[in-house]
Formats: sequence, C-alpha cells, structure tokens
Amino acid sequence: MMLWGSCFSEEIGRKLADHKFRVEVNPFGILYNPFSLSYAIRRVLAGNPFTGSDLIFCNEMFHSLMHHGSFSSPRRADALRLIGERFEKAVTLLPQTDLLLVTFGTAWVYRWKENGSIVGNCHKLPAHHFDRYRLTVEEITEEWGELITRLKTLNPEMRLLFTVSPVRHWKDGAHENQLSKAILHLAIDRLRERDPQHVVYFPAYEVMMDELRDYRFYDEDMLHPSSLAVDYIWELFSRAFFSEETRRVNEEWASIRKALDHRPLHPDTEAFRLFCRQTVAKLEAFARNHPGISCEEERKKLTLL
Repeated sequence: MMLWGSCFSEEIGRKLADHKFRVEVNPFGILYNPFSLSYAIRRVLAGNPFTGSDLIFCNEMFHSLMHHGSFSSPRRADALRLIGERFEKAVTLLPQTDLLLVTFGTAWVYRWKENGSIVGNCHKLPAHHFDRYRLTVEEITEEWGELITRLKTLNPEMRLLFTVSPVRHWKDGAHENQLSKAILHLAIDRLRERDPQHVVYFPAYEVMMDELRDYRFYDEDMLHPSSLAVDYIWELFSRAFFSEETRRVNEEWASIRKALDHRPLHPDTEAFRLFCRQTVAKLEAFARNHPGISCEEERKKLTLL
C-alpha cells in the first residue's frame, strides 16, 4: 500500500505500519491539495529524479516546493539526499502497489509566480511570490481521471481509496473551508461514479464531523483529531476493509506489540527476564503462523532488551 496526502494519511499509515502491513507513506511528505498530489505521483511515474535546480534557497534553508518542510536542510546535498532516498523507493514500489490511499485536504492551491507551477508547500515564503486560487470540481476530476487511467495501465489490479481530511482549514474561514471540502467531496464522487471498480471512498470527514463532536475527540488546537478519534476511525476503517481473518491477525499482533512497547521500571529483575522470554515465544509463534509477515525488526529489538 502507498498513502499520499494530508495528516490523515499519516495517521492511517502509522496504524497500518503498526499492524505490520507493507506501506509507504507520503514519499514527498504531507501534501494537501489534489494537484500537488497528482503532480508528485506523476513525477514518480516518470522516474525523473530531483536535482539542485529543483531547490530554492530561503531563510538559510534549501527547499523543494514539491515537498514538505521535513525534506528541507541548510545543506543542498542533504536536502537532495533526503528527497532522493524516498523518491527512489517510491519509483520502485509504485508499480507493486495494490492499494493507493489518497487524502485530499483542501481545494485551495498556491501557484509559484516564477514558473507558474502549483506548489506542495510554500515554506513560509512571502505571499507575493504566489497566486492563490481554488480548484473547481471539473479541474480535479479531469486531472485525476487521467492519472487514474495511467495508474491502471501501470497496474491493472490497483485500487484507489480516497478520503477527505477531517482537519478543517480555519484560516480560510468557516464558509470557505466548507466550500473547499464540498468541492473535494464532489470531485471524488465523480471519480467513483466513473470507475466504481477501481475507486472507493471512505467517509473519514463525515465520521469526524457527525459522530465525533465531543471535545475529547479533538487535539489541543481543536482542529486535528485526537488519538481517541484516530482509534475510533481506525476501527471503522478496519471493519470496512479488513476480512475477519485480517482483524484476527491484527488482534494477535496487537498483544505482541504492546509487550514490545513495555518499558520496565526494573529491567534487571528475573520477572522482566521471564517477561522477555514469554514475549520471544509469542513472537516466534506468530512468525511461524504468519510467514508472510516480517518480524525481523522486532527480533532485533528483543535481543537488545
């Protein structure tokens, strides 16, 4: 699986990775608008690597306008290395991807005046460098309709799972945020109507807005979902897309992972050594029962306890 998009893709990607699914999450970092996401995937499809000419220097850092700030660095070579490592991995994995999970965050985009390209991140550059406008349903549908056709040519078995981020963009104002989210919903619905065999929708936004209204389901900024909300949505996601067998394996692995995350107060005691031996036995049994799931990382971790 490969996940692209806003913070919600990061959260679901983390849950999938924790449950031993083979996932690659946001090779360009967090991206919000449909065009930046499409351009990033098209760049991977083309296999066109990034070079120094793709970077800009501002505020003592080298940045890529197509990448999240986590790829920026004071040194050009370091920024290119970070970008290149994830890019090469994405080029290799995309043709093998069975499921592409894409989360749209906003219909608003920023166009870099210097060359007319839509950017994935403004990196806090002065606003006069950009033109800001809102995408239409038709623009998103046309762009992604063509991209989906290319992805199906690459891998006819690939399915796309779309979500709309439940994080509200309050800086745009309540009304503009609602218009933006509505455009994203309509565009995804048209894509799904065009190709229901390959395009699926999961209502993360609707669950957050309609079911999780209590303050405890929001983080401190009152915009991002809390860990409790993420767990709730993950449970709905699991019910919607996982088989009974997969859910059973997830539960089995969850108990092992909980043991692996345990931090003892007294690691030099016989009680903790017994706990480690029991955990090793559980891990080895799990690995035997599910040989397709790699447990090497956890084995190494146990040897250090």
